[in-house]
Amino acid sequence: MRKITFDIETTNTFDEAGSSQAADLDLAVVCIHDSKTNEYSHYFKETLQELWPILESADMLIGFNSDHFDVPLLNKYYSGDLTTIKSLDILKEIRASELGRRIKLDHVAQATLGEAKSGSGLESIVWWRNGEIQKVVDYCIQDVKVTKDVYDYARKNNQLKYPDKTTGEIKTFNIDASSWEEKGETVLAPTFGF
Repeated sequence: MRKITFDIETTNTFDEAGSSQAADLDLAVVCIHDSKTNEYSHYFKETLQELWPILESADMLIGFNSDHFDVPLLNKYYSGDLTTIKSLDILKEIRASELGRRIKLDHVAQATLGEAKSGSGLESIVWWRNGEIQKVVDYCIQDVKVTKDVYDYARKNNQLKYPDKTTGEIKTFNIDASSWEEKGETVLAPTFGF
């Protein structure tokens, strides 16, 4: 199964876009991990044509809040419909688990893996505007690594961890990841780079 774990950084905020819709934001960079090559890579708006064949051959897209944020934003640049590719949104799975609520990737990663994100989306926008493009890429790739590691941990252990808001105690919750890698039906027509 070819899995693409991905994350997106933007050049603007929801307030600046005057919208709460991800598709109204502008892409700075999209970073991916490709399970086929076991490599990380990044793409800017100008190089998205190199990304499309990779996504079109994927069996599953993996992200964190990706169904609500990353897929709709990336879809506005794509001539097809990325929602036809099987998607595994870890945040959506967490909300559907016994935990039953949203939680930040950074909190899950720190509690589960002892890993932290290297910044925030708002910091990334500042870096982008200051011309610190490599810093944005490095931050985005780190988010992809953390997302991939959280995914892998959940698949192996059928559980994740989080810090309790009140006590700070690390708690474990069950998450059924047994069906995550069942093959879905993808009905995506290749873009051929047109």
